[in-house]
Amino acid sequence: MQSIALFVSPLKSKFGIPRQSGLVEELQGEVVFQPEFRNPDFVRGLEGFDYIWLLWLFSANKTSGSAATVRPPLLGGNQAMGVFATRSPFRPNPIGLSAVRLVGIDLDDARGPVLHVRGADLMDGTPIIDIKPYVEYADCHPGVRSGFVDGHAWEQLDVVFSEGVGECLDKHERQVVERLLALDPRPHYHDDPQRVYGMPFADKDIRFKVSDGILTVVEVCHKE
Repeated sequence: MQSIALFVSPLKSKFGIPRQSGLVEELQGEVVFQPEFRNPDFVRGLEGFDYIWLLWLFSANKTSGSAATVRPPLLGGNQAMGVFATRSPFRPNPIGLSAVRLVGIDLDDARGPVLHVRGADLMDGTPIIDIKPYVEYADCHPGVRSGFVDGHAWEQLDVVFSEGVGECLDKHERQVVERLLALDPRPHYHDDPQRVYGMPFADKDIRFKVSDGILTVVEVCHKE
């Protein structure tokens, strides 16, 4: 297999990435093809689809997973499940699968064609190994069971900004940052109300604390 494209995202590290695609629909990204796949014929007809599947590699994982079980964050990290019953990034073959909204194809971009998407859970620079159209009649199965996920909803945090903090974010950036932080990017075993966390976002660093279900953004600064 080879990388056919790279993903461009404001999320520059694993920290803060949504745990599933579609959780932050406002999050924008781009699929930029490798030079040998920049022929517009590769995407002919794709403009007729609202969603696409991205198959990609967990490139930030130093090693592939070899354990039979993992501890899903949705279960608080306290219960083991078989790796093939989860979407853990630590897998025998580190392949990710994401359904994202296709909002446009720019055929005139110098890097083009470039796919503009929303709702991805990919880090900046993630290698993409295939793209397939999302087809409703085959890919959508409403009302089905979802295993342990059915009984464990994500508990989102309330996000507030300290006074005067976040003024360098435009309206869209602030909306996206709030949605990302509400999902609680901290490791599931962290619960220190005094700890200050940092989440890279585009050219900024978002610093925050969490206490009693409230996430407080204490600083937004430009990265050096």
